[in-house]
Amino acid sequence: MTVTYRLDRGALSSLPAASRPAVTPGSVRPGIVHLGLGAFHRAHQAVYTEAAVAASGGDWGIIGVAPRSRAILDKLREQDGLYSVLTVGDGADRARAVGILAGFGHAAGDPYGVVAAIADPGVRIVSMTVTEKAYRLDPAGRLLLDDELRAQLTGHAPPASVPALLVRGLLRRQAAGGGPLTVLCCDNLMGNGPRIRGLVEQALDVAGAQLPGEVAFPATMVDRIVPATSADHLRRTAAALGADDAAPVVAEPFLQWVMQDDFPGGRPDWDGVGAIMTDDVTGWEKLKLRALNAVHSACAYLGALAGRELIADSLEIPGLPAVLRRFVAEDVAPTIEPPEGVTVIGYGETALGRFANRELGHRNLQVAMDGSQKLPHRLLGTVADRRRTGDTPGWAILVLAAWMRFARGYADSGAPLHLDDPLADRIREALAAAPDTAPGVVGALLALPEIFPPHLASDDVLRHELIRWYGELERHGVEATVRGLTA
Repeated sequence: MTVTYRLDRGALSSLPAASRPAVTPGSVRPGIVHLGLGAFHRAHQAVYTEAAVAASGGDWGIIGVAPRSRAILDKLREQDGLYSVLTVGDGADRARAVGILAGFGHAAGDPYGVVAAIADPGVRIVSMTVTEKAYRLDPAGRLLLDDELRAQLTGHAPPASVPALLVRGLLRRQAAGGGPLTVLCCDNLMGNGPRIRGLVEQALDVAGAQLPGEVAFPATMVDRIVPATSADHLRRTAAALGADDAAPVVAEPFLQWVMQDDFPGGRPDWDGVGAIMTDDVTGWEKLKLRALNAVHSACAYLGALAGRELIADSLEIPGLPAVLRRFVAEDVAPTIEPPEGVTVIGYGETALGRFANRELGHRNLQVAMDGSQKLPHRLLGTVADRRRTGDTPGWAILVLAAWMRFARGYADSGAPLHLDDPLADRIREALAAAPDTAPGVVGALLALPEIFPPHLASDDVLRHELIRWYGELERHGVEATVRGLTA
C-alpha cells in the first residue's frame, strides 16, 4: 500500500474503519492531566481511557505532559494530537489511531502551565508514568531532598520536578477551591499509591503546608510490553494504518490494569472495558513486580552479558527458560499470596511466553536501564522475604550477581556494556575504589545504601552467595554457567 498523506484529522476519513479513533479528536473535554507522555502511557492508560469514553461517555480527555523533551509534543501537535498503536505478535500487524489527547503541557518549558492544569476544577485525576527515578525517593520511601528541590517546593524556583509539580498544583488547586482529586501513579513502585501519598506529604511539609482534603492516592498495577519504536515499526505502521505516523507506539496484544477503586472526583468507566477494580492491589502488584518484571530484568542482564541483543534472544540461551522457571517456582512463589484464580507459576509461564514475542524487538539494554531504581522493587523484596524465613534464594541471588557483573561494564566476550543508570557515577566510583575481584565488586555494591538496605548489606549468607555466583559468571560466562545448572 502506498501512503500519500500523514496522520491528522484530515486523514481520518481515509483510514480503514478499524483504524479510526474510538472517539472524535477534540470532542472530549479534559478531565485528566497525565505526567509522562511516553510510549507506555500512550499504549496503555490512553487506550483504556479512550475505550471507556467511547463506551460510556464522560469528560475524560487527557492533557499529556512531556517532562523534558519537546520532540514528542511537536510531533503530536503537528498531527492534531493523534497517534497510532501498532499491535504486533499475534498475526498480521494491526494499527489504530488514538484521539483521546485533549491538550498538552511541557514541564521543562512551561511548569506553571502544568501547575495551572492540575489546579483546573475540570481536572479530577492526575496520573503519572515518569519511571521510578523521577519521584526522587530512596528505597525506604524518603524524599531525596537537595537545595534545588527545596527551592522548587517552596516557590523559590520553577517547579521543574514531579514532586514540585504535584505540590504546587495541589496548593494552587486548594487556593482556588478546585474540588476533589485523585493522584494516580502508574509506575512500577511497590505500594505506589501509599508511596506517592508519602512523597506528597513530605514535600508539602517542606513547603510549610498540609495535604488538602479529598485527595486520593489509589494503588495501581499496569502491564503491557511497549518496546522502543524502530524505523521498521514506522514503515509497518504506515502500511497497517494507511497513513504516515511520526509518533506511533508499538505494543504486544496483552494489556492489564488493576486499580484500587478510590476516585473522589469520579473516573472513566475503565472497568467496563476490562480494567480490574479492587479494594487491595497488593497481590497483583507483587505478582507483577516479582514474577514478571524481575524475570524481565533477569533476561536482560543475563542476556546482555551473553552478548544477546533482544529479550527473545536471551530466552534462546540453552537452559535459561528452565532457570527462570525455577526462579519463579522456588524463590518468587513462596513470597506471594496471588489473587484468587491466579497461580504464581502460571503467571510466570505466561510472562515467558510474552517475552518470547520476537516481533516486539525488546532490547536487553533498554530493559537493563535504571537497575538501581528497579531492582529494589523487582528483586530485593524476594531476597529479603526468603532470607527472613532463613532460606537462601539461590536463583534470585544469581540474577542479582548478573546485575553486578553488568554494572562492572563488560560482557562475557569482553565487549563494553553501557551502564545507563541515575546512580552510574556512584556505582563506578564504588567499583573503582574496590579490588576488581568477586569479593571486591560484591562488597562495593552492597555498600551502596541507595540500593541495599542495611539488613541485606550486612547479610553474610547473601554476601557469600553473591560472591560465589559472581565468580561463576566471571570465570565461565552466562551460557556455560546456565548450561551447568541445567545439565
